[in-house]
Amino acid sequence: MSNDSLSKSKLKNMRNIDKIIELKNINVNNVSIEDLDLRENNYDEFINLKNLLDNISSCQLSDAYNNLFGKKGTIKGLRSINDQKVFGRITTVETSSDDWGTGIVAIDFVGDYKILFIKSNNCDFAIWGELASYEAKNHGVRGVGIYGSVRDMDAISNLDLPIFALDHVPNAGKPAGLGNINCDLSIDGEIIRSGDFFFGDKTGSVVIPAIVFNKVMIETLRIKLDELAIIDMMNKKESLIDIIDLNDSIRLK
Repeated sequence: MSNDSLSKSKLKNMRNIDKIIELKNINVNNVSIEDLDLRENNYDEFINLKNLLDNISSCQLSDAYNNLFGKKGTIKGLRSINDQKVFGRITTVETSSDDWGTGIVAIDFVGDYKILFIKSNNCDFAIWGELASYEAKNHGVRGVGIYGSVRDMDAISNLDLPIFALDHVPNAGKPAGLGNINCDLSIDGEIIRSGDFFFGDKTGSVVIPAIVFNKVMIETLRIKLDELAIIDMMNKKESLIDIIDLNDSIRLK
């Protein structure tokens, strides 16, 4: 294919990035974590993956990870502060709570991993706020996870940038910039690395290791389709107890 034909093909695909696929027709058997971004040769994988992720929740994703590996993937206490959904690969950052400068520096290092995930050692000081949010948004950051505290809630609650945090406080430390970027993070006994997959919505947040992304996506689709089938049966007046055979698992005393 000539460069000109390739350019035209790419432009055509770009115009269809919002193509809708019915859930029953989605195929994620061959997707990889790299298909979160549209490239010249992955249009089908990108569209199928996007349609799945646009229609699932953190609940289904966590269930899938737990079914396969016995792990939930949830980040305890990490909640959306502005009720926005986001998913993508993360750039990891670690800093102390009195150093908000490292997060600012990290904005220039996001590269293809457009979600900043910053771990603080405690929630005593805010390591993220209004100025950092505007800087991140202007640099193409898609979302921010703060395992610590944020501030300027009046401003960032209405900003078109998904932000997740453990807590919020008015006080902040200094722009020391002494933390680490693209480092392994240990949270609740699990290791989170740059390039891992982050999914956050109103319910909570889940991190999936990049190495198992494909398997978790396949299982998530299966769970989503099963839940839709159950809802369809319930709409036809079937009992949830009968659908999931709950009676057989209960022993009355």
